[in-house]
Formats: sequence, structure tokens, C-alpha cells
Amino acid sequence: MARLLLFNKPCGVLCQFSASVGKLTLKDFIPIADVYPAGRLDADSEGLVALTDDGKFQHAISNPKMNLSKSYWVQVEGIPDDAALQRLGSSVDLGDFVARSARATRIDEPSGLWARIPPIRMRKNIPTSWIEIDLREGKNRQIRRMTAAAGYPTLRLIRSRIGPWTLDGILPGQYLLIDQPQLRIQSDLGNL
Repeated sequence: MARLLLFNKPCGVLCQFSASVGKLTLKDFIPIADVYPAGRLDADSEGLVALTDDGKFQHAISNPKMNLSKSYWVQVEGIPDDAALQRLGSSVDLGDFVARSARATRIDEPSGLWARIPPIRMRKNIPTSWIEIDLREGKNRQIRRMTAAAGYPTLRLIRSRIGPWTLDGILPGQYLLIDQPQLRIQSDLGNL
């Protein structure tokens, strides 16, 4: 029976089980054998990581062709205007690829947000703000590159949702194990 594990990855943790000198990895938080991440978050990013022991399910979650949406809370330097949000929502040319269109909206700081360790750098005379970005792909450092291209560098990046699964009730460093029957009810992936 397939298992799905939802993990709230803290900042600084590598999305791998193999040891890395001086770095925390998934192995430091998840004592369950034979589960593997379905997609990754870079070390500086936080939030939801889905892991499973089912290769077909892992592929369905992480493959951009499956069109599974992912939501991110992004704290940026500055306050994006409507034109910047529209640019983030359209296809953005990032040089080596063109990011698919996304949805970008201004939001208030997410409620119940935990303190980041280490804290983000703050500039005395530059305000910060939050936006939510929904993607159906997720290439390496894509959101950071998109916000920088729009003129609003990312300070903090938290993945809050993968398809139907959210961070709700999962504290940083903790995980939630979901069994196969719940996958069938919650999945918006179609027939797996």
C-alpha cells in the first residue's frame, strides 16, 4: 500500500536523505524508510515537501506535465504594483527557459507563520511585502528568479500547497503520514 508523507521543511534542510557534512537533511527529521521526495525545495526555501514510497505517484506529483498546482508564499523586498504582479503572472523569460504563466496576488503575511531561522535580512529603508504565487511547474530557483526579474527580490519562500495537500497543522520539522485510502479521496491527479 502506497504511503504519502507531508513534511514542513525548515530553512537550511537539504531535500535528500544522504548525509551532507554540516547540513541537516530529511534523514534528521523523517525516520521512515523507503520514502522519497516528489520534487524538491532548495535549502533556503521552507514549507511543504511531499514524499512517497510509490514511484508512479512520485512521478505524478513532481512531473510538470501532470499540471499539479503548487502555491508559494513569497516575502519580497519592496511592494509590487499591479504591473509587477501581472508580469509575474504571465510567461516570464528567465534566459534558459520561459516560465509558464502563473497566478500572482498580494496577500497579508500568512497567519500563524513561524519565525524563520536564520531570520531574513531586512533593509532599514526598504519595506517588504507578501505575495502568493501558484505554479504548475517548479524548476530550480524559479520563483526567486521570477521575482528578481520583476524587480522584487525574494527574501523568504514557503511552499504552502501541493495539489490538494497543504501545510495546515504541520509545524516546521514535523510530518503527517497519509495512507492510501485518503490519497484516493484527496487526489486531484486523476487515476493513478
